[in-house]
Amino acid sequence: MKHDIINDMTVCIVAAWILAVCAKLTRQPLILAYLIAGFTAGPLGIGLVKERDSIESLSGLGLILLLFMIGLEIDLKKILSAGRIITITSATQILGGCLLGVLYFWSQGFQLANGQLDALYLAIAAALSSTVISVKILYDKRELDTLVGRITLGVLVLQDLFAVLFLSLQSNLRDPAVGLLFQSLFRAILLVAAAFTVSKYVLPSIFKAVARLPELVLVGALAWCFTVAAAAGKMGLSREMGALIAGVAISTFPYTLDVTAKVTSLRDFFVTLFFVSLGMSIPAPSGRLLEFSFIFAVFVILSRILTVFLPLHWMRQGHRTSLLPAINLSQVSEFSIVILALGSKAGHLSDETKGIVAYGFVFLAIASTYAMVKSESILRWLSPRINKLGLPDLDRDSAFVTRIAAKPTIFLLGFSWTASSLLEEIARTAPDLHRQLAVIDFNPHVNEELRKRGIPTIYGDISHRETLMHAGIDAAEIIICSLPDAVLKGTNNLRLLREVRELNPHAKILMQADLLTDVPRLYKAGANYVSVSRLIEARELCAVVQAARENLLDEKRDELDRLLAERREVIP
Repeated sequence: MKHDIINDMTVCIVAAWILAVCAKLTRQPLILAYLIAGFTAGPLGIGLVKERDSIESLSGLGLILLLFMIGLEIDLKKILSAGRIITITSATQILGGCLLGVLYFWSQGFQLANGQLDALYLAIAAALSSTVISVKILYDKRELDTLVGRITLGVLVLQDLFAVLFLSLQSNLRDPAVGLLFQSLFRAILLVAAAFTVSKYVLPSIFKAVARLPELVLVGALAWCFTVAAAAGKMGLSREMGALIAGVAISTFPYTLDVTAKVTSLRDFFVTLFFVSLGMSIPAPSGRLLEFSFIFAVFVILSRILTVFLPLHWMRQGHRTSLLPAINLSQVSEFSIVILALGSKAGHLSDETKGIVAYGFVFLAIASTYAMVKSESILRWLSPRINKLGLPDLDRDSAFVTRIAAKPTIFLLGFSWTASSLLEEIARTAPDLHRQLAVIDFNPHVNEELRKRGIPTIYGDISHRETLMHAGIDAAEIIICSLPDAVLKGTNNLRLLREVRELNPHAKILMQADLLTDVPRLYKAGANYVSVSRLIEARELCAVVQAARENLLDEKRDELDRLLAERREVIP
């Protein structure tokens, strides 16, 4: 048997590697490659792996370690500090998505009685989004720290919390008596409390003692994972849930980064094994299966519009901040596949239901990847059509445009960190300029804070010519854009400068350059002054280095601390 498992593991890894290379070259999601590798190597493919026991062993081990890794990456601080907008959006998306899913899939004939819970599992699967896909693309686009990125991440984190709660009740779903559900919940709470107590009072000293021996840190983390997983099994909970709790518990103590760094080296290997094993269990495609998978994918997209876009728009976040999170969340989570794998093991659902979600996952992994990459173009196409449906953007809502008594002469195009600091400097050194300032930006939080400070604001996208014309940019005397190209959406500094110069040939225009080679291009296009922030930062850093050489670093730091304590910026 050992020999069979080793052979099967070899086939899985080699097939996954070959198809992953192909996926990388064609810019497709790696998870898709792993699923196809499993399907190809498995019984329904060319049949290189035939032993069902080997497949289940690989899948079970991979699943435990995958959930342990997911637990390590769950940030409890983000969950506890979720703001009102994220909390309301997450609650609406998760609960509303589940309710809509149960009603829709039950109406389509999927079972929800006699121990068969296909409609419920389809609803849960449709309600959860992919953290792996969303975070990877947002990171590549440098949008993790934007308002849209923070809303997306907040919803994903709270989805993970919901998944943990569902896992704690999953084993008793076939016989959902209130008493049994409370018993499961109590056992889950007891396991969480015990795990967190040990991780707070016992594990830190143990890991501190072995911190100088990396292999013991790794073995200790894995021992903790399987200990909690075994304890969960003894308590009537799933071992996979125990592994997740073990990961979350470790993520809270001071050695998190070190443990994560050691254990993460195994993550890619076991993630590959799990998804390859999952691909082996995908049923053969049929017309009915592909049809329902497509319907499932369409339902996921429409449910995100109803449960993400509409709540955010109701909270007056504008088309951009409402629509982009809905696009970012329009896929199926890896957690969904895990939950269905466990549900199938418990006999809660049919293989067809698991296949529907597996194929739906593939469809949406591809479609949402392209949609997120092209989200700016999608937003531009959809925004005027959404206006026609009676859902206006903030620039059409008088409550979000400060009425300007006197025409401003100084315009800030976009508002980010540099603009926030500039506004603070103006308030300190030239407060009379406040009456001449106006800001154009599409961040509703920034606009609200600026209005509180009496700064005229206009909601809009500075990459749109109509926004600049509506704002009255043609009458400005000074126009400032302090945003680097990496932050600008749908344009860059050079294109924006040419647009602004065409609308206003006489204004003094101040631009930002990322690269030294951009400076002459911007001057040639009509800029009056180009700021190169890296040069300013370099001079400041050089002064700090000199202070360090002269043993004056503490004085330099005290000076900076006093400066920061006095500032009250819009963006802290």
